[in-house]
Amino acid sequence: MKQVALYGKGGIGKSTTSANMSAALSGMGLSVLQIGCDPKRDSTRMLMQGVFIPTVMDLVRTRGEAALSLDDIVYTGYNGVRCVEAGGPEPGVGCAGRGIIATFQLLEKFGALTGDVIVYDVLGDVVCGGFAMPMRQGYAQEIYLVTSGEMMSLYAANNICKAIQRLSLRVKSKCRLAGIICNAKGQPREEELVTEFARRVNSSLVQYIPRDHIVQLAEVNRQTVIEYSPDSAQAGQYRSLARHVMENTRMSIPSPLEIDELESLIREFF
Repeated sequence: MKQVALYGKGGIGKSTTSANMSAALSGMGLSVLQIGCDPKRDSTRMLMQGVFIPTVMDLVRTRGEAALSLDDIVYTGYNGVRCVEAGGPEPGVGCAGRGIIATFQLLEKFGALTGDVIVYDVLGDVVCGGFAMPMRQGYAQEIYLVTSGEMMSLYAANNICKAIQRLSLRVKSKCRLAGIICNAKGQPREEELVTEFARRVNSSLVQYIPRDHIVQLAEVNRQTVIEYSPDSAQAGQYRSLARHVMENTRMSIPSPLEIDELESLIREFF
């Protein structure tokens, strides 16, 4: 079983990438579980025809953990992809990392962490130990960084490399950097820049996903690109990503850049 996590700057397109990748993986005949680890609970929405499914944290708050069953927290979406949303506390109260912890504990209790692939869609930057938990506890073993060629996106990706490097020093740690996904913004030489960034942090560019208006069209229609336009070039990009993830055997401990090195690299391409 592959356990894959997508990390990256908030708003970079992790949920869109995750959902389309999960849809593509399911099209390969694989059993897929996608877990949204973000209080916004929108990771699985396009797999669920635009529906925001109940989050584990909301259910625990309103009904209590003891009253919950597997069917309360796991929903079946497009092409059989199983969907879970961890959720989080009410805004301004508590730690959202606890939602991730509670979700994993419940899924383990119900024996639900099964399948050919588990996709963890983790929010934003690594801002606390709770959000790093999929890596810390051995759930997410293959880490993919979603970035564009924009400075702050690369800055966030580089910070996550620091977290992976630090966590990989633990004796029981299984997390490794599996590659970089460029979710492009249409900047000049963007693919070249992200490819070079990946090389310098001791990894590789796994997939370059060009900017395409069909992604927004699909989301307006409450679908993944795979479902909305299965024959489109963009759907082909997501299928390519899914194949690369399944075939990928290169896992590394990253070598994050110093901030001046990162800025110098970006200047080279601008």
